Amino acid sequence: MSQAIQQSVAVNIKKNEAFAATAERLIPELFYEVCRPQHLIKVIASEEAVHGWRTEVVQSADELPSLALGKGDEVILDFGKHLVGKLSLHIGPDGSPPDAPLFLKVTLGEMPVEMGESFAEYKGWLSRSWLQEETYHLDVLPHTLHMERRYSFRYLKLQVLDTSVKYKVTFDDVSCTTVTSASPEMIVPLKHPDGELARIDEVSIKTLEDCMQEVFEDGPKRDRRLWLGDLRLQALANYETFKNYDLVKRCLYLFAAYPTDKGLISANLFMKPVVIPDDTYLFDYSLFFVASLSDYYEATQDMDTLRELWPTAFRQIELSLERLDTHDIVQDDNSWWAFIDWKDQLSKVASAQAILIYNMKSALQLATILEDHNQEFLQLRIEQLTAAALQFLWSDKLHYFVSGEQQQISWASQIWMILAGVIDEAKGKELLVRLLEEKPGLSLSTPYMMHHLIEALIQVGERERATLEIKKYWGQMVKDGADTFWELYDPENKNFSPYGSYLINSYCHAWSCTPSYFIRKYHL
Repeated sequence: MSQAIQQSVAVNIKKNEAFAATAERLIPELFYEVCRPQHLIKVIASEEAVHGWRTEVVQSADELPSLALGKGDEVILDFGKHLVGKLSLHIGPDGSPPDAPLFLKVTLGEMPVEMGESFAEYKGWLSRSWLQEETYHLDVLPHTLHMERRYSFRYLKLQVLDTSVKYKVTFDDVSCTTVTSASPEMIVPLKHPDGELARIDEVSIKTLEDCMQEVFEDGPKRDRRLWLGDLRLQALANYETFKNYDLVKRCLYLFAAYPTDKGLISANLFMKPVVIPDDTYLFDYSLFFVASLSDYYEATQDMDTLRELWPTAFRQIELSLERLDTHDIVQDDNSWWAFIDWKDQLSKVASAQAILIYNMKSALQLATILEDHNQEFLQLRIEQLTAAALQFLWSDKLHYFVSGEQQQISWASQIWMILAGVIDEAKGKELLVRLLEEKPGLSLSTPYMMHHLIEALIQVGERERATLEIKKYWGQMVKDGADTFWELYDPENKNFSPYGSYLINSYCHAWSCTPSYFIRKYHL
């Protein structure tokens, strides 16, 4: 999958100047806070800890200025919570006047493993440049180091690579100025009788807060982009928490402003130095523009935005329907890709079919509100695609939906067929309960797909099971040390990474923030 998702598509971008101008007017207010480290710590190898490392408090961070560090010395600081912002620290000489530059390495990490393992050993296939590590030669001391890059971290390691035999250095006034577009004043405290759910809600909100910047970023450490799949889930959580409707609106207009000349929306946007649509196009992500617009309208009743963006949304349906074969089933070949989940061997056909139906139903709701002439067309095609899914993708022998030439059974296929309403609620409940009991085929690997499992459970009336699964998954993440929820988590394989190294995983990731949505919206 990793190779396919990287395939570039040569396209001509047709910029909508009016939509881009609307998005520009909606650049959000940013909120800043100065945070300081809480403790000096050491990291200790531990087979029981995630990725094999845990932390132990050594002393208070208030004692840092009293420590003089020479060549080969290091200190690790714990800020006590996840931060996104810019770091500064004051460095002073100790001993004789400095007769050589200070050679300093600064390493920042979201997890203890980033403090415990050398980045030089990294062998993943994503660029090592995402790893947060800087070196400095400082000729004049004392010096206040203002690190201009924005970082995402909890832990900070300062390593003195070299000075001279005549002097050492001290560090003080270490601080991080955090940044977010999430206003804390908007949060209504959750007084939940279940302490575990209350803590999960708290970590979910912190995850969302740190991903809310000038747009909804997917991860503040790595990619730092506006991805459509992440946006859809972030927006749902935002409606129940920060209620920053304008930030959602800005992101929708940004996607609509930069389609291809055929009207297709990119999977993600780069925001600097100017807005640039990526040349990655995902079948499911383009379609989720429809559901995202529908969710936005439901939350805001913003009819003007709905009218303006409806043609863009409907165009995603039209383009997706071109991918159907003569049986009205999504075709699988080398000319397309869908994300669905991080599973290399996952057949995407059944899930993609269901996601198309799911978004067509959202489109039908919007068309009805707008009294658009495409209502009858959408209703007919939904019926035809649903019938095709039941005829060609349901196996009476296996009692599961199957996908691809190998008739693959996967959790994703069952979940999406239930969410799309391809089968009724009673049959969906029976299928989902059996899926969780028998655990056939390919399971799930990301919080992104876990969100959809929870959504499906609630849709078929299994609220107690939904709560249990949230606790088993996100609750276990909290027990494993998460103070923001992670991009990837497999309780059965806690070292899982699709990138060849867990060092590059994002440990504050947008699509993991949705427990707050479920807990608050459905009063779990």
